[in-house]
Amino acid sequence: MSQKSNEKFIIFVATLASVGLIVENFVMGWEFWVPVVVVVGILSLWTVYFMDRLDPGIRKYFYFAVAVLLLFYHGIHKTSLFDIALAVVLVMITFSILNSVYMMNTLLLEFFILLGIHFLNLPGGDPLVYDSLTISRILLHVSIVLLVYSISVRMIRERREDEEENRRKEARIAANDASMEDFLSNISHELRTPVNVVNGMSDLLIRRGAGQEADAIRSAGVRLANQIEDIQDYTECKRKKIFLEEENYMSTSLINDVVMGFRLSDKADELELVVDLDPQTPAMMKGDIKKLHKIFRHLLENAVKFTRQGGISVKMYSENTDYGVNLSIEVTDTGIGMDRNAVHSVTEGMYQENKKRNRSSGGIGLGLFIVYGFAHRMGGFVRIESEKGNGTTIRVTIPQKVVDAKPCLSLEKNFDGAVLFHVRPDKYKVPRLRDFYRGMASKLAMGVHVPLYPAETVYEVERLKGKLNVSHVFMGQEEYEENRGYFEALAKEGIVVAVSAGNDLKLPENSGVMLLPKPLYAYPVLKILNEGRNAKDTDGVENTEKPVFRGVRALVVDDEPMNLVVATSLFRNYEMIIETAASGKEAIRKYRENDYDLIFMDHMMPEMDGVEAMKQIKGLAESLNRETPVIALTANAVSGAREMFLQEGFDGFIAKPINMADFERVVQRVLGSSRKGRGGERK
Repeated sequence: MSQKSNEKFIIFVATLASVGLIVENFVMGWEFWVPVVVVVGILSLWTVYFMDRLDPGIRKYFYFAVAVLLLFYHGIHKTSLFDIALAVVLVMITFSILNSVYMMNTLLLEFFILLGIHFLNLPGGDPLVYDSLTISRILLHVSIVLLVYSISVRMIRERREDEEENRRKEARIAANDASMEDFLSNISHELRTPVNVVNGMSDLLIRRGAGQEADAIRSAGVRLANQIEDIQDYTECKRKKIFLEEENYMSTSLINDVVMGFRLSDKADELELVVDLDPQTPAMMKGDIKKLHKIFRHLLENAVKFTRQGGISVKMYSENTDYGVNLSIEVTDTGIGMDRNAVHSVTEGMYQENKKRNRSSGGIGLGLFIVYGFAHRMGGFVRIESEKGNGTTIRVTIPQKVVDAKPCLSLEKNFDGAVLFHVRPDKYKVPRLRDFYRGMASKLAMGVHVPLYPAETVYEVERLKGKLNVSHVFMGQEEYEENRGYFEALAKEGIVVAVSAGNDLKLPENSGVMLLPKPLYAYPVLKILNEGRNAKDTDGVENTEKPVFRGVRALVVDDEPMNLVVATSLFRNYEMIIETAASGKEAIRKYRENDYDLIFMDHMMPEMDGVEAMKQIKGLAESLNRETPVIALTANAVSGAREMFLQEGFDGFIAKPINMADFERVVQRVLGSSRKGRGGERK
């Protein structure tokens, strides 16, 4: 029990015993004023307990002192001789839960003192008669008290030993955790550093037109970087040491990233991806966006690995709650499925459908366990529904705070027209794909309140066009190619015709048909509904102009020469003036001699690490009346690293391998509005 529970139990027993003492006091005609004192004593016990102001150690000895006094008052009366042992045993057992041998010794001493008082035959009652019965009863009572005392002391010492062992165990665990943190940090640094070089150099080669070889190197580097992160995430899930990094994010951006990731996958041309985003999902929420990205990635990769034909449905929707929303991410595939034992094993650790060396599924089998770990850490849950040979549905539900409650997708109020969804149902080899598309279309139509009508044949399209004010027609590539002339003519009549197709579809010159790259999902559809033929960026890629940090002087600090080469080459693409330093001491010396707008600091360096170097530079900046932001640019990217660096005093955090989108976002924020933005030259 807890300390407070123990105290409550002791006071409760003392209260019951005091009631019995008061009754006995009246029956035996003892001192008339004592019951008042007893009541005051019990009330004082409860007062001390509920006020909870005194130190727990002081409260403990206060309770004990009251019990000793009550025991002494009861035992000193001649008529209580043969009740003393029972009372002492009761108090011993009660107070043994406080694990104090001193209290047991005090109670044993009090017992013998009370016996001694009775043996002295003090006036106030009948003298003690030492017959055989009296002596045997006294000896029996003494034996019982000594036995209870011995048992209580032994139990106390055993509990103390257990507590001490637990403390030592916790100390060992804490030491192991600290050692593991250092190990993970070192592993992260040592593995990410060469990957950063591989990815950075391949990026440079791609920009210089090196060809498919550079693309292959880049793809391998990204895959290796993801697997390093997976191992770290798996370790943190196992150790239950997951740190959350909450920030605001847009619902549509999260889905756009999922779509972009699938388009870059090897299976993009073999499998269909149907993305069903509920338009009523809040536009902006607050949560750990990086872990949400990883959850999506693992669910999608898992679905792709085990799906040979058909496709994958991705749903995202929310349910309003008192604290915000429950955000649900649901991924359904038409793959090989799992049996009941396999579903159970997912929550226990690593799982792969085929563990043989020649397995075709690939991966290292950590994804679903990481999904479980992240979801539980964020206060959510995971549910798997699967049947062998009939696909799998994994639903992750996570509570999120709402920043902007307006719908993430909405239709312009002046929209006036009917929308046709022309998909031939018999074209799908896997019937569930048809259900995926129908579900997505109907959910979107209901969410934005647009009149949507299915049209399975060209005849049905023509019939509905004659009855309704048809403004838009959406279709697949096969439907368009079968009746290319009809739909080209339809587009020239002023109806917006949009085709969801792969990269192999070539539209005729001067075509009025709009092309929607697969996968088809709500965001580009709404752009076309709202903007018609004027809609831009319907592929979901935001063609924002790359920021320029012209004239910004930056110092890059890293003890790895190749990291300096990579960072210098990448950052100069933003027209920054780059200087480098190979150590913390060199960085301090250069900062003393030069004025920089920005410093990128590595963490793990010999002699002086990045944290110490940053703090010395900050102190030097204050003495020189400068204000120079320092950004941690490090391969130490374990969970919680960002918070740790920010708490130490860094102004930003960028993990290696360098993600250029993260770089742009962090630098823009740190430099401030005077130096950021499109064409944001230094002012």
